Amino acid sequence: MKLIPTKLKNRLRARKQLRSATDYHFAISSRIQLLDLARWRAVVGEQSFFFSPEYLAMLEAAGPEGLEPRYALIADDERPLAVVCMQIVRVSLAQLGDHHGDNPGLKSKVAQRVLVGGNLLSYGMHAVCFAEGADRTALWPAVAEVLYRVRREEKLSGQTNLVVIKDFGEAEKQEAAALAGLSYTAIETEPNMVLTLPDHISTHADYLASLTSKYRSSIKQQVMKPFEAAGYTLEVLDDVASAADTLQALYLAVHENASLRPFTLDASYWPALKATAGPQVTFHIARKEGGIDGFVATLRDGPVGYVYHIGFNRDVANQGVPLYLRLLHAALAQAIDYGCRRISFGRTALEPKARLGCQPEPTHVWLRHRQPLLNQVMRPLLRRIQHEEAPEYQPFKKTSGQVE
Repeated sequence: MKLIPTKLKNRLRARKQLRSATDYHFAISSRIQLLDLARWRAVVGEQSFFFSPEYLAMLEAAGPEGLEPRYALIADDERPLAVVCMQIVRVSLAQLGDHHGDNPGLKSKVAQRVLVGGNLLSYGMHAVCFAEGADRTALWPAVAEVLYRVRREEKLSGQTNLVVIKDFGEAEKQEAAALAGLSYTAIETEPNMVLTLPDHISTHADYLASLTSKYRSSIKQQVMKPFEAAGYTLEVLDDVASAADTLQALYLAVHENASLRPFTLDASYWPALKATAGPQVTFHIARKEGGIDGFVATLRDGPVGYVYHIGFNRDVANQGVPLYLRLLHAALAQAIDYGCRRISFGRTALEPKARLGCQPEPTHVWLRHRQPLLNQVMRPLLRRIQHEEAPEYQPFKKTSGQVE
């Protein structure tokens, strides 16, 4: 008589195999320069600026205080197959919700160290980059092993209880399905708002012409004209270093109003980003009488444009000047000039981005707590988390390319 059914026995065997060490080789470092950069570049190639050693080294030098980087190379006996970018961050109650509330000192003491697979300064899958032709599904258990090794090593610096891997699109989530067998839970977050442009749009004027008269008129009457009537001009900022303190103040005006603030950038970050990305990033500013009341940074990452950072004077905006919307159009125009067909606007302010023609792309994170019991308790609670849904708008003409 069989004590354990064959089906259950096979499941237990598969679970044991999944939770065992993989056959891959790892090199793990807290500094990108300590790894074999030739092997790193062999994996990354030109796939993404966010995985370039230059960008990662810039974050180490000018990134947020308290954000500790970790990197890993994954290889078999033949060649490097993947690179992993991680960050360790200490998140306290003071970084959630209203930071002007009571007992900020107490809130700062209620904190958790979190190991993040990915980049908290960006949105998109910037946790893992796979070599061309690598079996991504087979490599995800190796990525999980890297995260496990890093978390265990962190006992020397303090307990790291929570592991979060961000940001998965639908296809990427399916590739990483093995994480479910390692006690990770997939949670859907706010969608990434993405504008996909047809080939015939090569200027911002083409974009406007592709809209229905209702939406085109709304942009002209509610964005462009009020912005100009208030005495503002839109300019490209070439000397970012000279305006770094002003950009920082505008960034903080928006950042400190956010409900989640896992990090805060420093003024040195802005010129460092420009120096590293060069012509791949453009800063536009809203200027009036010599002063700057808003900025947006647009970054080109291959065929994708990122509306990367934005800041503006909230007092001016509250007086009815459409600084935010005008800066979004500046970023849109720059991304079009870059030749980008996909423009990623991020996960906040869903309504105005939907009006631009952006479509929501579902985004997920995978989470795991180191305590098995807490992990089991967290799963049903996490799955109940509600996120904001993007409204539906259809600003484009049914027949593209025809001006009304």
